[in-house]
Amino acid sequence: MRLYFILLLFISSQSLKAQDITKIPQTIRDSISYAGFPVTVYNQTLFYVKNNLGPLSAKDRANIATEKITILEKDLLAKTDSIRVDSTGGNTNIIYKDLIIVSITPEDAKINNLPSFQLATNYKKAIVRVINQYRTENNVVEISKRVGLGLLILLILALLILYLNRYFNRFKEWLSERLDPKISSFKIKSYELLSKERALFFLRRSINVFKYFIIILSIYIALPLIFRLFPWTKNWSDALIDFILKPLKDIFSGIIAFIPDLVAIIVIVLVFKYILKGIKFLAAEVEIGKLKLSGFYPEWAKPTYNIVKFVLYAFMLVVIWPFLPGSDTQVFKGVSVFLGVLLSFGSSSTIGNMVAGLVITYMRPFRLNDRVKIGDVVGDVIEKSLLVTRIRTIKNEIITIPNGSVLAGNTVNYSIMAKKEGCILHTTITIGYDAPWRKIHELLIDAAMATEGINSKLKKPFVLQTSLDDWYVSYQINAYTNQPEKSALIYSNLHQNIQDKFNEAGIEIMSAHYQTIRDGNQITIPDDYLPKDYKAPSFNIKKDGTK
Repeated sequence: MRLYFILLLFISSQSLKAQDITKIPQTIRDSISYAGFPVTVYNQTLFYVKNNLGPLSAKDRANIATEKITILEKDLLAKTDSIRVDSTGGNTNIIYKDLIIVSITPEDAKINNLPSFQLATNYKKAIVRVINQYRTENNVVEISKRVGLGLLILLILALLILYLNRYFNRFKEWLSERLDPKISSFKIKSYELLSKERALFFLRRSINVFKYFIIILSIYIALPLIFRLFPWTKNWSDALIDFILKPLKDIFSGIIAFIPDLVAIIVIVLVFKYILKGIKFLAAEVEIGKLKLSGFYPEWAKPTYNIVKFVLYAFMLVVIWPFLPGSDTQVFKGVSVFLGVLLSFGSSSTIGNMVAGLVITYMRPFRLNDRVKIGDVVGDVIEKSLLVTRIRTIKNEIITIPNGSVLAGNTVNYSIMAKKEGCILHTTITIGYDAPWRKIHELLIDAAMATEGINSKLKKPFVLQTSLDDWYVSYQINAYTNQPEKSALIYSNLHQNIQDKFNEAGIEIMSAHYQTIRDGNQITIPDDYLPKDYKAPSFNIKKDGTK
């Protein structure tokens, strides 16, 4: 590996040495303008042609000069000492024997701000330099050296790859043996995210990836070195280097250019962050009752904060948008429009539920833990969000209702009045006309007052006679409770107490349909409430008015 880098330094020094030998004098470089058509020979731009000459355009003059110089550099018999500068006919010519390589007109001299002879001399030096450089770098000895260096680089590369494979495999085995007893599975609580075997597998795979990365990097470094050894492949070397350096340079330049916008984005985010912190603090104070606002209920604090937070985040995104890299490109604009259309068409029902959730929040039809009836669902509200309302029924079922359905239907709230005036629980029984109604009222009220959960301190239970039917009277007992969430249990206890009270009083709770075949049957009151000498009545038949 050390030999590889020493070789790299040697080749670089040789390249710098060649550049020093063939360096263009400062006066020549100053005289070369970067406008016009270049005369390029051996991958080097010697000078630029800017003016026409007779029927020849500047481009034609540059191409002709390039062609003549190329012929001269490949003609090993051509002596660069024979190249001279001669002024004839108003033009200054660079001549090899009888061949005019290039003519410098007074206009050329004027545009380059040099005398014609001085400009021609500079051009001649550049031509002689490139011809000598070409012949020096392309003789048999130099080419043999370069071929030898190229083979040496390939040999070093092959040995490097061989030893990398060998030592990386040994390192992988050694590391696995050392870490095998130390590595354990990676868990998040009870979930095993990464088992021990999987962790070792990823470790070995990472080592392999790193090995191949070094091999590819070594090949990528070796190829430009080999290509740079030969003049006709130097462009390939530059291209390979540009493949890596140009993206890195662009990325680095982009990062540097983005720094002012990044600072602006950070400032904007911090400003909005502390604004939200202040609003969150005020919302918390309102929610716990420390800060009271007229007409603003504490339960509105959290949803209002969420709405304000959403609006501020949306506004912050609008403010930040122009500072994002590429925000003004057509692709960025097209993607943003596409996402907007997709959101509009794909979330119409969702937005409807969100709007309904906002309306429900500020209508206050119910609060968390309230006992409600929404449609056919009765239960306690356990969650109220922008999209849905969740209810736990008395059977411990969780029912999710979209807020759109809640807003479209009727909602019965049993808890709002329960804490103040109490919620009325009621049940109805039917008793025959032979039972005194005052006694029935008394028994029903006693049963209600004996029921746990009925709060007679709020208001005394009362009875309503809701109907007078053909065979029976309907009695409805109404009792107050401030525990509507226990209504199912209270109803059950109330029904038990009604049975007990009526059994104790000897009054049957019977249906009129059953009264038609009562003669000759045992009474339905339990034996504990019957006298000891009780007997079932006989079955009587009347005929023509006699028994």
